[in-house]
Amino acid sequence: MSQERVVDQGQVEGAAQRNLTPVVLALVIAIMLAMLDNMIIGTAMPTIVGELGGTEHLSWVVTAYTLATAAATPIWGKIGDMYGRKGSFLTSIVIFLVGSALSGLAQDMGQLIAFRAVQGLGAGGLLVGVMAIIGDLVPPRERGRYQGMMAGVMALAMIGGPSLGGLITDHLGWRWTFYINLPLGGAVLVMLALVLHLPKRRSPHRIDYLGAALLVVGITSIVLVTTWGGTEYHWASAQIVGLTVLGVLALVAFVWSQTRAAEPVMPLHIFRSRNFTLMALIGFLVGFVMFGATLYLPLFQQAVQGASATNSGLQLLPMLLSMMAVSMVAGRATTATGRYRMFPIVGGALMVLGLLLLSTMDTDTGRLASGLYMAVLGAGMGFLMQTTMLVAQNSVELKDMGVASSTSTLFRTVGSSFGVAIMGALFTSRVNDEMAASGAAAGGATQESAALDASSLAALPDQVRAAYEHAVASGTSIAFLVGGLIAVAAFALALFVEEVPLRGGPGDGPSDEDRPVVERV
Repeated sequence: MSQERVVDQGQVEGAAQRNLTPVVLALVIAIMLAMLDNMIIGTAMPTIVGELGGTEHLSWVVTAYTLATAAATPIWGKIGDMYGRKGSFLTSIVIFLVGSALSGLAQDMGQLIAFRAVQGLGAGGLLVGVMAIIGDLVPPRERGRYQGMMAGVMALAMIGGPSLGGLITDHLGWRWTFYINLPLGGAVLVMLALVLHLPKRRSPHRIDYLGAALLVVGITSIVLVTTWGGTEYHWASAQIVGLTVLGVLALVAFVWSQTRAAEPVMPLHIFRSRNFTLMALIGFLVGFVMFGATLYLPLFQQAVQGASATNSGLQLLPMLLSMMAVSMVAGRATTATGRYRMFPIVGGALMVLGLLLLSTMDTDTGRLASGLYMAVLGAGMGFLMQTTMLVAQNSVELKDMGVASSTSTLFRTVGSSFGVAIMGALFTSRVNDEMAASGAAAGGATQESAALDASSLAALPDQVRAAYEHAVASGTSIAFLVGGLIAVAAFALALFVEEVPLRGGPGDGPSDEDRPVVERV
């Protein structure tokens, strides 16, 4: 027999607001852990391969992490809604730290790949947990300020990650690129255990094992298609076609199962909100563009503009600083006015403009011009990144905050996989064609030379190097042009966003946050 105790949500929020500063600090560290991991590991990979071997499995070190993160994200969101946000978030941190420790202890490439998958399982909970906890603690009217701060942290991770990875690898060894997570994650665990207070919602529940399994199979298949297609296997190969069919069938079956599950992993009713559906689609397109741009801009800077690997990371500053500044300004403006509809529209327009400008770059484009183009793109992404999460969370009831956050994160993650794969296929195809047309491939420079640093490229014969620089410039141009067309779709979708008042503003009536919470014990 259950007893019900009514807890005043206002009292909970008052206590949460008093402890908000240490909570936000802990959440900032948590999101930095998840964001920094892939950025740091990139610069350490040559050293790791040199010690562990297994060059042919190199891509799996990243793919295993991405797959596990994408598959786990919606499940973590549902677990948080069912069992409580705090417990699920702390559990995800523990899993991430266990994966980090095991990755640092790996003795061969197979072990490292397996342990990176464990890390990815935890990282999925970190990403969605941070956004969902902010959604619990802060009314939507105030939420933009904090989500803008999180966007700034993401930008800083992108800026500092490669340099930090190189510094740690050179002075402490590559294993410390994983061990560094342990003291930071431990501090987050202690801080949140002491100061994070969230309303407890306990109710009878059933876990949707079938839906979770179908979703994992579907997402894994689609991510593998975008990762392997055109690289490991030809797009028309039996492996890619088979994975595509498996992924589509699994996702169709998943949607069917969600209409019948008592506790669905991803309740389909959240898509009845037009704003939520639009934000999920826009988030997919933003992920497509953002990760494609951050992958191919450094390549252009190294191969065409002669930057070193470290300097090419620093030369992304115009885009990342612009994104960080605009995101924080947009968050504060949303808090002050309660209005947000203009931000995804302006962001979509600037994203289109920035990508079209980047598509005009050639071997004569200077660093000042490319920096200005990147700043325009960064401003567009800054208007969009956190606004999509804010509007998505405001479009659902409080009980669905976790699945709304995880679904939005999932769409962005899958979009990034598509972006990297499609832009990569276009880039490789154009470089091949250009090198073949110039006849320089016989001189020893092909698309595989993209892995060379600036000094190695400088050692090529002048004619071959010039042909390769032109080919890379042409490849990045077509990739950014397609990205611009994708961004047009994001702009078009933003035009249909409705200005639904944000909960928690002055004079608002009772909202989900103001209603009492029922605990069943």
